[in-house]
Amino acid sequence: MALATRQQQQHVVAACYLGWTLDAFDFFILVFVLRDVARDFDVSITTVTLAITLTLALRPVGAWLFGRVADRFGRRPTLMANVTIYSLLEFFSGLAPNLTTFILLRALYGVAMGGEWGVGASLTMESIPARWRGPVSGLLQAGYPSGYLLSSLVYWAAYAAVGWRGMFMIGVIPALLVLYIRRTVPESPDWERRTAAERRASMLSVLRAHLPLSIFAIVMMTAFNFFSHGTQDLYPTYLQVQRHLTVNEVTVIVIIYNIGAIIGGIGFGTLSQFNGRRIMIVIAALLSLPAIPLWAFSADPVWIAVGAFLMQVFVQGAWGIIPAHLNELSPPEVRGTFPGLVYQLGNLLASANATIQSSWADSMGHDYSWALAGVVIIVATIIAVLVGFGPEAREIRMGLEAEPAPVH
Repeated sequence: MALATRQQQQHVVAACYLGWTLDAFDFFILVFVLRDVARDFDVSITTVTLAITLTLALRPVGAWLFGRVADRFGRRPTLMANVTIYSLLEFFSGLAPNLTTFILLRALYGVAMGGEWGVGASLTMESIPARWRGPVSGLLQAGYPSGYLLSSLVYWAAYAAVGWRGMFMIGVIPALLVLYIRRTVPESPDWERRTAAERRASMLSVLRAHLPLSIFAIVMMTAFNFFSHGTQDLYPTYLQVQRHLTVNEVTVIVIIYNIGAIIGGIGFGTLSQFNGRRIMIVIAALLSLPAIPLWAFSADPVWIAVGAFLMQVFVQGAWGIIPAHLNELSPPEVRGTFPGLVYQLGNLLASANATIQSSWADSMGHDYSWALAGVVIIVATIIAVLVGFGPEAREIRMGLEAEPAPVH
């Protein structure tokens, strides 16, 4: 069996990048309209953040379900089903007649969202040459801020015309990606070469056999998810409620910091190919600390934008290394499940972040600054220590390249 052609490999990268971009686009629509949903259903913003909490909390369920299907039946058809499901759930969120239905739909959306990253990342990493992994890892993870950027542009361009419900209905558009995947994306060569017995490998038995690695990965991803969501989910609300910025000002700042996130993800991902995964994650995490004063305590919109840009360069710089790092550490027989599962279990453990930060801010007279800064100080330090002393498997081979090298 031959490796996929270069053109096919490029289609895999493009499809999986777009899959994560559009998934993030659908997720981040809610962070722009929290205040509107709360007003429409006559509840507090903190109450509506329960929808974010449940979305994040149920992502491990999706990672497990879609990951097991991907390990058993293939990455490509699973990815197509996943994109279709999350797009439809996004659309129906805009039709929710009451808060209970809305929260239920967002919870189900969390299941679908939880499946996309792991399946897409494994399909990508198993389909490309080893020398591409660092840059492609950064590009793949840059899909997340790309989706955030896209949602901010749609918010700026369409919100006044369609309202918060119309914003969610626009979120059905990602379903069109399925047509591209079906036409151009081949199945993972690594999955195709595995025997039927390997495809049916018990996830629990594999996790037990790699228990220290599993615990390390889950704790690491918990810290990473606090790092990401702690700097993103309530930031537009902070700009609206505490800094009293206009829709245009908020949109411009969000665009600026998501450009920083994309630059950081691709830049640090590429650097990790030459300097190592661990060292570049540690550097990115520690560099986020000096950005806190501008990011969380500035009153001037220009300095807020500078701080937000720098913060996301470093937060998503660290994250840009994760798709390669987790797939390289993963037991190969469950690579469709393991990276996504530990990622989303980390999301589960960090799922209360928005509610924690919002409650923290409420207790301080609706002052979000320390709620934002406190999370970054804690988790950036944890990430630097944990990853710095953790394992790395940058030289591992996937697909048909060779047998895996040992983790060191």
